[in-house]
Amino acid sequence: MMRTGKNPLLRTHRPTLPHGRRSRAAHLLTAAAAEGRFALPQCRRCGAFAWPIPEACPHCLGAIALSEAPRGARVIAATTAEVPADPYFRERAPWHVGLVQMDCGPQALVHLHPGAEPRDAVRLSLVLDRAGAAVLHAALQGGTMSDPQLREMTADPRDRRVLITDARHVAALPLACALSAAGAAAVYAGVPEDWKPLPRRAEFEAIVGLKLVPLDISSDRSVADLARDIGDRIEILVNTADLPRPGPLSAPAAATDARAMMEIMAMGLLRLARSFGPAMARRGADGTVAWVNVLSVYSRIHPAALAGYAAAHAAALALSHALRAELAQGGVRLMTVLAAPTEDEWFQSFGPIRVSGRALAGAILSGLHRGLEEVVVGDLAHDLLARLAENPKAVERELTRDLF
Repeated sequence: MMRTGKNPLLRTHRPTLPHGRRSRAAHLLTAAAAEGRFALPQCRRCGAFAWPIPEACPHCLGAIALSEAPRGARVIAATTAEVPADPYFRERAPWHVGLVQMDCGPQALVHLHPGAEPRDAVRLSLVLDRAGAAVLHAALQGGTMSDPQLREMTADPRDRRVLITDARHVAALPLACALSAAGAAAVYAGVPEDWKPLPRRAEFEAIVGLKLVPLDISSDRSVADLARDIGDRIEILVNTADLPRPGPLSAPAAATDARAMMEIMAMGLLRLARSFGPAMARRGADGTVAWVNVLSVYSRIHPAALAGYAAAHAAALALSHALRAELAQGGVRLMTVLAAPTEDEWFQSFGPIRVSGRALAGAILSGLHRGLEEVVVGDLAHDLLARLAENPKAVERELTRDLF
């Protein structure tokens, strides 16, 4: 049985969540917040912005669509809820809210920075709350004071204990350095096949607060053993496990490679979810808890020359959606990172379009700080996803032509 690491005489605190029910139209805002975009409802006919999202324009009854909007606003009124009616906010009282006049037109009730006063200029953000719903947050423009309310809606690694599942990944070392610099309380880095030499081991061991631990996510026993040892401590899990093996279905080793990749990317994620997921969901009441899955952009776009690799990442992406739904019950944020081919030696034929480990690590840390659910890394990944949304068949044909 997994050790809880807490006083058994104390009552276990159950996670509470703000109300997360939203209309289907309001989930357009959820999609924007998940990607870190500040997009508001705008009338296609008269161009007026609206808030909250209406079924039709309140001015001319025109159709509504999301558009990028100015982030500026000015505080009209501010108040502090000392005893909120909702259990989630009551546990975190006092909670600051305010009414703001947006530069783009409408007025809105927002989660307000505790230092903001009436007539102050603020900068708006569209963020996901702990229930996964899109809400507005107003921060002081140019302010440096931290906001505990915004921290509740993001995944700041400061004072958190983090597990990076594969220290051999190209982003593992820069990510560990970045997490330590960001104030993480502890960083654990899993080492698969720890009998093999770990490149740059000395640099890992020089990081303050980092500990290398054996972890092979292709092994039920290895995952369960580590979860038994540290599962009750982990507050942010970054799954970097990958096994790039390019090749079409007709390649001699296609079946063997596909099976190995599926074992690492898909079944490995399933093992992590079953061993670490329940404990992390229970910890959602203790503060911000997050799960990060680093996947390839080819989980969404499936070139024939990367058949097995794309299939394994597509399976992992499907499992990520299921895991997000389960972790959400405890208020745990799951962030999916879709990256272009990295500087792994298996992708050396992709040339200068590859993503460096440092760039990938920076994107992961930025996504945690902003509380995102979807992060795309690399110009190639951005381009492929934009073209996929416009014309999927054209992308399929172009990848066939380019990669063979």
